[in-house]
Amino acid sequence: MEATEVAATEQRRARTVEELRREIDEERRELTSAVAALRSEMRFGTARAQLAIAAAALAAGFVLAGGIGATVRLLFRRARER
Repeated sequence: MEATEVAATEQRRARTVEELRREIDEERRELTSAVAALRSEMRFGTARAQLAIAAAALAAGFVLAGGIGATVRLLFRRARER
């Protein structure tokens, strides 16, 4: 190969390496933002699941404590008094 061909080949290779580095950096930034979004969704999902569990536990405690029966008796007693 001549010196100009070697220089042209090296220049193309260098440009390709720079393009690859740029693409890798861009992918790295996108991956970082995707991981951050996923982590925030997981935290929100966990809080939502805990809220649902707390609501179910409250309802179960109300039923087990006889809350429905007491509420019905109270309502019917007020209806009879009128």
